[in-house]
Amino acid sequence: MKTIKYIAIATAFFLGSCSKYLDVVPDNTLKLEDIFNIKVEAYNALAKVYSYLPNDDQTHVTSWSLGDEWLGRLDLNTNTGNLRAIRIMRGLQSQTSPQLGLWSGTEGGKPLYQGIRQCEVFLANIDKVRDMTEGEKAEWKAQVKFLKGYFAFLLIQRYGPIVLPTGLASPTSTPEELFLSRSKVEDCFNYVLNLMNEAIPNLTERVSSNNLGQIDQVAAKAIKARVLVFRASPFFNGNREYFGDFMDSDGQPFFPQAENKEKWKAAIDALNESITLCEANGLGLYHFAKEPFIYDRPAFTANPERMQTLYDLRMLIVDPWNKELVWGNSNLNYYNQGELAHSSNIRLPEGYGDGVVNEPSYSWQWMGATYQMAERYYTENGLPIDEDLTYDFTNKYEIIKTPASSESSYTHWNGYMQPNTETIRLYMNREPRFYANLGITAGYWRAHTVRINTMFYGNSHGGYNSSQHTTDFFATGIGTQKMVHPESQSGAWQRTIKFPYPIIRMADLYLMKAEALNEYSGPSQEVYTLLDRVRERAGIPSVEKAWSDASLAKTVNKHRSKEGLRDIILQERGIEFAFEGIHFWDMMRHKRATSAFSMPIWGWNHTGTSGTSFFVLDVKQERRFTIRDCLWPIDLNEMNTNGKLIQNPGW
Repeated sequence: MKTIKYIAIATAFFLGSCSKYLDVVPDNTLKLEDIFNIKVEAYNALAKVYSYLPNDDQTHVTSWSLGDEWLGRLDLNTNTGNLRAIRIMRGLQSQTSPQLGLWSGTEGGKPLYQGIRQCEVFLANIDKVRDMTEGEKAEWKAQVKFLKGYFAFLLIQRYGPIVLPTGLASPTSTPEELFLSRSKVEDCFNYVLNLMNEAIPNLTERVSSNNLGQIDQVAAKAIKARVLVFRASPFFNGNREYFGDFMDSDGQPFFPQAENKEKWKAAIDALNESITLCEANGLGLYHFAKEPFIYDRPAFTANPERMQTLYDLRMLIVDPWNKELVWGNSNLNYYNQGELAHSSNIRLPEGYGDGVVNEPSYSWQWMGATYQMAERYYTENGLPIDEDLTYDFTNKYEIIKTPASSESSYTHWNGYMQPNTETIRLYMNREPRFYANLGITAGYWRAHTVRINTMFYGNSHGGYNSSQHTTDFFATGIGTQKMVHPESQSGAWQRTIKFPYPIIRMADLYLMKAEALNEYSGPSQEVYTLLDRVRERAGIPSVEKAWSDASLAKTVNKHRSKEGLRDIILQERGIEFAFEGIHFWDMMRHKRATSAFSMPIWGWNHTGTSGTSFFVLDVKQERRFTIRDCLWPIDLNEMNTNGKLIQNPGW
């Protein structure tokens, strides 16, 4: 797989650092005419633009731990350089040092205004390259124009109204040209969409395998559809409740005050166009089509249908560039550790194969799942655990044993749960995504080329071990194996399996379309069909079957109202995209973030060595997320430099 590599170029416009690359120039200065002289040099400039994509694969600077899905070990709580997104969820954001600040690149954030400036430099100079065809130049321009729009969209997500670039500054630029005001939210979205619309016709329809990760029409149309869904969502569409008094200097509100339902129709049209193009290029929902790992072959023989479903879900993210991935970030650091895949992987216990036992490198064993996630997944009937009348919700904490391997009932659990092993009712009779994504007591963890019998009790496999790693443990007693490739090992980068972290995948397009259709015209068979595509792959009953059955559903026929179906769609998305950085933005879009994320994070007693001492719920971390946190603060240095900027409310 060919990936775009980064270089740093020091010029008046390219604000990177000097590197050995510059040594080829006698006076250690590389001019724009040199950069845009031949294609190979211009390619480095293109790579520089891509380098501003956020590093969401990296544990400490990822935005994927926004929300209530992830929790890192508790001793990192006081270290201001770690787990930036979780600091935001704890109410530790500030205008003096904004966490993950994309406006000016503070505290682990990429400086996206620098990224936009890189785009402008590229677009202004690419026509000077001598050994490129006009078609090649047009295609590269289109990539950069799209990325310029995408960077602006990421800023809108976090800040609402942004400053819209007006072109390259020059030595003769006046203060009025240099210091600009923020624009209205609607104008900001129009800016993004105009750039994307200009770029798409000149993009390659689908890039070759050598260029995976570069923008093509398939990826661009999918991201454009996402932008339109954000624009149509309540947070950005008629948000008088939050920002009715957030005014520009002209006395007019930054946010649209009246809801425009037709924005959902625009999103539907874009989603239709995107899905049609994706499917025409062979994209669709992922299904595992290879030979199962040797350790799982007996389970496949005994329990074939459920094991196929488990593998469909377990390999979905980590099987590189599979048919579901519309666009992924291929700018991976192949040699260093730090990815979510590394911080969430458990160490190899003794007694399993030839791997490096209890090796902490590339297997940190401390970035795990919250208790909230253990409850969010559905039951086997495709219903929330508090909505399924057949689920023993009252006794969910009762300690039980799984069926013995000799019992006929164990066939159903073969490959999912260990036989005759202590666990709790909460972990039984759940949907397959629960077992594929989480690491639980009496379950299995597929990594290090083996299948590990996890317990997560103190001094057990996957659990806290006071004699080996007192600071590396899952604080909630629940792991996350979704990002861990089953063949990844510890000890050296050569032992790990790299994969592109998804930016957008097909399931997102299907579920966004279901949401947009429901918001525009209410429940319909088309909405159910889109939901059922994802639910069928997940191994659970259809929406109608689950919610229409009065013997199963507490709120029978909830799916037949727009409001009820909205809740169902958002929970489906919260499960399908768990740990992928989407649930937080879904709650934001629907103005649910303040209620969803102000609750404390709960977990089990990770030092407990038996069921009775381990399965004790306790508050692991307090969280505080208010309306103020919905829009991130602009760095105080920026405010002091540009007197025309108006700070976001509450900061």
